Amino acid sequence: MSNTNQAIDVGHDIRAAIRKHWVLFLIQGVIMVILGILAVGEPMVATIAVTLFAGWLFLFSGIVGLAGLFTAHRVPGFVWALITAILAIIVGIYLIWRPLSGMVSLTLAVGAFFGAQGIVQIITAIEHRRVLRSWGWVVLTGIANIILALIIWAGFPGTADWVLGLLFGINLLLWGFSLIMTAIACRTVAEAPTPNAPAAR
Repeated sequence: MSNTNQAIDVGHDIRAAIRKHWVLFLIQGVIMVILGILAVGEPMVATIAVTLFAGWLFLFSGIVGLAGLFTAHRVPGFVWALITAILAIIVGIYLIWRPLSGMVSLTLAVGAFFGAQGIVQIITAIEHRRVLRSWGWVVLTGIANIILALIIWAGFPGTADWVLGLLFGINLLLWGFSLIMTAIACRTVAEAPTPNAPAAR
């Protein structure tokens, strides 16, 4: 079968799967929108939840990394990988044990991330403005990230109570709405005819 026919077959299978499972997309989207609304409404609770989640994520990743190193201790960069795994475990335990203190540190990290990302976006957009048609939008996005970073830093440590939860809630809302719109679009996807087999010569 040619590459074209293979691509048609894959497209047909994807459309069939989408039509069959569009309700699952819709349900997941609605659940995420509800969780997003709850997170935005109670950003302090959501911030603690995000901090605990990050702590368990660091802890398990560190344990898995450590276990992997002991089963293959002759891999290149063993020492650095060992240090990274141990640090991940320490950070994870700290975030789980002291979530209130941990969310302060995470808020500072988020502020630094937005500030650095904004600066990089602006510099990159200006440097590539001749080939990047949407460079103006990239600059605006970079400016928005820097403003957000300044808001986080200016109100610190008070912003630590709500920043992570609010951002998490907004992310859930946007993700949930995108899944809902995907489900609605998927429900109306027309069934494509099964591609005919190539005629034998």
